[in-house]
Amino acid sequence: MAEVIIGVDPHKLSATIEIVDRQERLVATGRFNTDQRGYTAMRSYARTFPHRLWAVEGANGTGRPLAQRLVEDGERVVDVPAKLAARVRLFDTGHNRKTDALDAHSIAVVAVRTRGLRVVHRDGELEALRMLSDRRDELSRLRVQTVNRLQRLLGELIPGKRKRDLSATQAKRMLASVRPRDVAGRTRRRMAVEELTDLVAVDAKLKALNAELKAAVLARGSHLMDIHGIGPAGAARILADVGDVARFPTRARFASWTGTAPLDASSGQQVRHRLSRAGNRRMNHVLHIAATVQLRNATEGRAYFDRKVADGKTSMKALRALKRRLSDVVYRQLLADAMSLQTPDVEAGPGGHRGATEVSSATDLPPHIGTSDQPLPGPAHPTLPPPGHRDQPHPVPAAATPRRRAGAVKVQRPTGRTTLTATSGGAP
Repeated sequence: MAEVIIGVDPHKLSATIEIVDRQERLVATGRFNTDQRGYTAMRSYARTFPHRLWAVEGANGTGRPLAQRLVEDGERVVDVPAKLAARVRLFDTGHNRKTDALDAHSIAVVAVRTRGLRVVHRDGELEALRMLSDRRDELSRLRVQTVNRLQRLLGELIPGKRKRDLSATQAKRMLASVRPRDVAGRTRRRMAVEELTDLVAVDAKLKALNAELKAAVLARGSHLMDIHGIGPAGAARILADVGDVARFPTRARFASWTGTAPLDASSGQQVRHRLSRAGNRRMNHVLHIAATVQLRNATEGRAYFDRKVADGKTSMKALRALKRRLSDVVYRQLLADAMSLQTPDVEAGPGGHRGATEVSSATDLPPHIGTSDQPLPGPAHPTLPPPGHRDQPHPVPAAATPRRRAGAVKVQRPTGRTTLTATSGGAP
């Protein structure tokens, strides 16, 4: 039996599937609950097709629980970006109205036509690193909220005095200097003491979590923390979101994914580029923090920034150029770390490092860029061997028809198809 693609539109309580063949002909459809009974029924229904590939939308978001369960049970799963599925749905139907069946169909069609979809792979260490990074971000936001509330109360207790970047020790010293006598003042001071207690507790959790992140980053053999401005939290976020750097064939693709590559906004005789809001915004934030830290010290990044300003660029344009430069530095370090982990008995991938196989441990969406997303030539040197190793087999082969550009996809729903509906485990 030929291979089929099972497109999955996941939700918290249900999952709609549509099964198509490599010619995009509808084979079957069904709707299942996501509890254990519904999941078992869905897998039993899918086992009637021996050669199958699951395509889950948002396997790094809403579809993560279902995708991880499928991978643990030995299924082959690829991650379909929601933007690609929406694009196919628009060209398929002529409108962008959503139904679960249309979503599942567009997800399956994307898997048929698109090369380079991320293969979901279970990596316990990387998953733990991602959870620790998410927890650290949550604690950081909680600390900011606590400090803001404490600042407001202190501003009412001690008018005209405000400390920037308030620490728990400084807040304790300020509270010790005030003894209100009215009821409102005493209540305000008591609330400030409670906020101070919460701040001390959050700081202790952050300190312990940073130590754990540092140990986890070093355990993976990463040297990202050697880059000035990248600490344990930034290095952990980079590793968690990048996963396998082999999915980025060039530093240009990596820069486009991090959102540091400027977009071409030229028109007529006017040639200009603008800021990109695309890409992974968490990675962009890590690079922004690293650039800010470098600007505060006498570093190579500060010297590069000063040269750009001397050349006539504004401070914001020079900062964006520095972030683009740092993206190249991070990419080269990721490649160097991957190459240092190579062993003689491990087959190397297209980039000359381990991990560039059909099984990817990446934890975010692959880069899909158009002509306007190509980054400008940067000052960094090439970091990969000549392009003779890129034509590697991929787990999701392209369809027999020629591949179209992302902006020129045309999908036609076949007619005269027989639809099978699965009734076990959920309502059809």
